Amino acid sequence: MAPQREWLEKDYYAVLGVPSDADQKAVTKAYRALARKLHPDANPGDAAAEERFKEVSAAYDVVGDPDRRKEYDEVRALAARGGGFGPGGFGGGFGPGGFDGQTVNVGDLGDLGSLFGGLFNRGGGGRPGAGPAGRRPRRGADLETELHLSFTDAVDGVTTSVRILADAVCSTCHGDGARPGTSPTVCPQCRGQGVVADDQGPFSFSTPCPRCGGRGSIIEDPCPTCAGSGIERRPREVKVRIPAGVTDGTRIRVKGRGAPGRDGGEAGDLYVICRVAAHELFRVDGRNLRITAPVTFAEAALGADIAVPTLHGGSVTVRIPAGTPTGRTFRVRGRGVPAPAGAGDLLVTVEVAVPTRLTAAQRKVVEELGALTASESPRAHLFPATMGEPEEVTTS
Repeated sequence: MAPQREWLEKDYYAVLGVPSDADQKAVTKAYRALARKLHPDANPGDAAAEERFKEVSAAYDVVGDPDRRKEYDEVRALAARGGGFGPGGFGGGFGPGGFDGQTVNVGDLGDLGSLFGGLFNRGGGGRPGAGPAGRRPRRGADLETELHLSFTDAVDGVTTSVRILADAVCSTCHGDGARPGTSPTVCPQCRGQGVVADDQGPFSFSTPCPRCGGRGSIIEDPCPTCAGSGIERRPREVKVRIPAGVTDGTRIRVKGRGAPGRDGGEAGDLYVICRVAAHELFRVDGRNLRITAPVTFAEAALGADIAVPTLHGGSVTVRIPAGTPTGRTFRVRGRGVPAPAGAGDLLVTVEVAVPTRLTAAQRKVVEELGALTASESPRAHLFPATMGEPEEVTTS
């Protein structure tokens, strides 16, 4: 069945599981989710999944391209107004005899004449600039890979490489599918058009040329590496620049470094998922770095200057004023994540360290302090004067 005729018989939106008014972003998102789930590499030996993957890919080839989607929607809308779809591609009033039994010429369709002229190929010819009418350029698939980074590299940013095993343009024939020293020849049956006419009543459908499969050319001596496909699966390295301040799970897009396109289509994109190792002291908070610094009760109560480490070695001094409560955060400017507009800050949160073991002398001093401050309960605000006596409850 010709791809153009499938437009009249298949609901590509239903295939992708999206409504017909879904935006391009939603269409792409649905396709990627289905492609990951149904890809042959994820379902080895599952013929049903492979067939479904092909169906999803064919649907996305049409509605994933804004121009082709517009044509697809217009064709189906016109056919629906003519009476819907039937087993032969058209149903009801839009049948073998035309609209409501009347013969219709493509030239009589007004603004849609050029659209149907290309779709049904009355007189031949595809869309200008699209290459052979039987095979439209197809964008390559997007790929994903993971990159493991140290905490310091993630904070500072780094340019590195990722190694992936994926489809790539054949290194032997450079994508044309012919053995080096030879070239593809123009198909004698379709004369390079990629399609032949298939008369269907008042219309002449364009069907892919059976001789060349819609390419418009024939490879007499296929490339030994890719067997004429122009694509080979091989490992390759892709350089990627990781910006400063990425966190675990950040996705970096490398445009045009995914799977190669088919029939002159552009390559897909490569998405690099960053996996950042945790740091024992620091964590990233936007453009800032955070660290928790323990202080003694005396330092918090009396005030002190404490030394705090920085990510790249060395230390900075943070002044803790008298009466600092646990959980208070101090800012050291310019010691966070580097950025062109200026580095972020180092945020130091103090935490009063409560000793778990006391010497006899320490206990005596703490008890004396407790006796001196017994009249100043920090919980006084929890008990308004109108509240009755608290209930005695023993906790474990």
